[in-house]
Amino acid sequence: MECNLLSHLEVLDEEGTSGTWKKNVDNASTKTSHSREKKSRKKTVYPDSFTTGQPQDPQEVGAVDALRQALIAGNLLPEILDDYHMMLRYLKARNFNIESAKNMWIDMLQWRKDFGANNILEDYKFSELDEVLQYFLQGYHGIDKDGRPVYIEILGQADPKKLMRVTTIERYVKYYVQEYERTLAIRLPACSIAAGRRVASSTTIIDVQGVGLRNLTKPVIELIRRLQQINSNYPDTLCQMFIVNAGSGFKMLWNMVQSFLEPKAKSKIHVLGTKFKSTLLEVIDASELPEFLGGSCNCAEKGGCLRSDKGPWKDLHITKEDVCVHRNHSSKSTTLVADHVTPVECRH
Repeated sequence: MECNLLSHLEVLDEEGTSGTWKKNVDNASTKTSHSREKKSRKKTVYPDSFTTGQPQDPQEVGAVDALRQALIAGNLLPEILDDYHMMLRYLKARNFNIESAKNMWIDMLQWRKDFGANNILEDYKFSELDEVLQYFLQGYHGIDKDGRPVYIEILGQADPKKLMRVTTIERYVKYYVQEYERTLAIRLPACSIAAGRRVASSTTIIDVQGVGLRNLTKPVIELIRRLQQINSNYPDTLCQMFIVNAGSGFKMLWNMVQSFLEPKAKSKIHVLGTKFKSTLLEVIDASELPEFLGGSCNCAEKGGCLRSDKGPWKDLHITKEDVCVHRNHSSKSTTLVADHVTPVECRH
């Protein structure tokens, strides 16, 4: 779940830039060859990658295999995380440096253990969601033209003081993590089934009308700090971001932030003023876009678009018939696995 602009920018910067990485892969392959002989695991057929019917990038396959063997050798690869594309995300975030990606992975494993992320989809109940949405309207709604889930946030209308009266930072952060897990386990696989090709990232729209430096109160800064710490555990999950209704106050804030971002991160972000509708409609069909953003959808029967959670993940044909539900009984983790799909690229 992408739930805060500045935390978005932080995780974008974590992804780094692409570069030469063959040497890193070759070195790691050499180091792990002995470990492979000592402690091998039966080769995993990654259900949402190697059953696609199309060849993978051979360099990426080699990099993932090198990282995977390094993780196995260190007893660092739980079965529920033994996924080709998850490991690929960490490699991309560390410019395909195997050792750096391994260290990032180790940090993630410790965080998941400490936070309880493996069980959070089933164990955590965010009962105050309806009240939270009154003071911070946000949610997933529809898909873009490439089949990616679209996350929308009305940041300009958020009321942090009233928000903290109906929830706490601690509970909201748990909800934030739960939505990340829901997107990876359910939304993205369902979108992959619907699109007929693998969907691995999302599109975000943030309405910042009225947002400026004055909005950075102490509770907001503390929430941003907590969300930033979490985002590094979900690398390479955002394809593109559209910031709309950016006024002079926000542009002052943006000028301060963008100088700290890598070129790859900045290339994903499109800051738009009030004339944004045509740009959004180039990326998202009108039927998938709420009326208040220039589309034709209102989800009146659901109480509004951002309360509907509209998307392929709500299609019972997809979630009950066309995807497998994999459950690890020791962790109670549930994942929808999209079979026979080819990857969709994120172009900038």
